[in-house]
Amino acid sequence: ISTIDGDPYLGRVGIGKIFAGSLKPNQGATIFRRDGSRYNTRLQSVFVFDGLKRIPAEEAVAGDIIAVTGLPEITVGETIATGEDPQALPAPRIDEPTLRMTFAVNTSPFSGREGQFSTSRKLRERLMKELESNVSLKVEESDTPDQFHVYGRGELHLAVLIEAMRREGYELQVSMPEVVLREGEGGREEPYERVMISVDDEFAGAVIESLGTRRGEMQDMRPGERGGTRLEFVIPTRGLLGFRSKFLTLTRGTGVLATQFEGYGKWAGPIDRGRQGSLIANEQGSTTPFGLANSEDRGTLFIGPGVAVYEGMIVGRHQREGDLVVAVCKMKQLTNMRSSTSDVSVRLTPPTEMSLDRCLEYIGPDELVEVTPKNVRMRKRELNAGMRRKIEKRNDE
Repeated sequence: ISTIDGDPYLGRVGIGKIFAGSLKPNQGATIFRRDGSRYNTRLQSVFVFDGLKRIPAEEAVAGDIIAVTGLPEITVGETIATGEDPQALPAPRIDEPTLRMTFAVNTSPFSGREGQFSTSRKLRERLMKELESNVSLKVEESDTPDQFHVYGRGELHLAVLIEAMRREGYELQVSMPEVVLREGEGGREEPYERVMISVDDEFAGAVIESLGTRRGEMQDMRPGERGGTRLEFVIPTRGLLGFRSKFLTLTRGTGVLATQFEGYGKWAGPIDRGRQGSLIANEQGSTTPFGLANSEDRGTLFIGPGVAVYEGMIVGRHQREGDLVVAVCKMKQLTNMRSSTSDVSVRLTPPTEMSLDRCLEYIGPDELVEVTPKNVRMRKRELNAGMRRKIEKRNDE
């Protein structure tokens, strides 16, 4: 079995290639698990593929790629064997999850306005359904019924799931990705990735410097087959969090980056993400050109005029460390002392568009990404500014 799928009527579906012999519906078979154990069962249906369609087959022979039903516990890497002397095929390696995120019910003031599914029951059903076909995913229930810990192979793996749920009409909020640590013989261990990069020669130095500050160790550097420079690094997974968007900036969108799980190694020490503070809205309302014009001097804005915001929502990146509360909904006070022609128009810098991937890379430990079918917003965990100051003082003590 090379992949699995789910069907609302047939249940779990195992998909793979027949290496020898044949297979028929309702035939007895032996299932070899990945741990070496086995059990006997009986298949239900056998399907062959015609393009993307599944067609019921009376018999499938060696070389066919088929789908099998009637095996509720089947998973990737297990072998279906028949005959008097069944044999198991070598099981492929499945990379274990290296990142964790918290999926929770949307609790923002805009909750329930844009999505079809916004309850914890619907969120749990969707995550459990994903487990039927996503073998690298792992879901754990938390202490509260409205939060779930979701483990994946990387930022992209989890971002694809979030985007799929968003398009299906789900509302949720997710936390910053965190690496999955474990205790080894020498103490705390963390996952490492092998990074292969192809860049133009003029950008190689900037990429090497950036990866070096993130605890990356260069393994190879040589000319590329089609020009440019090919780099190979081994770096902690923590060092790659938030690096992809910076990599595109450093290479002006011309670089190519690929990663592969290398294994667990010793804790590499603290890694500075170089993250600045955020600009946070001070009230609920609609943004105005006057309020945005006064705020854009403090940093880079993520939204334009006429956008609905709420207290505690992140509207931009502060140019300095630390968060700053700004009045992006402030209206201009008109008096008789003002000239009728002065300040007729306000020129604003176009806002920086933040996609789902960029939002997941941007947020910090005390921030969340609110995902709905229509919008992707960033917010503080605690929306009230006074409560955030109390929490900061408590943590400093």
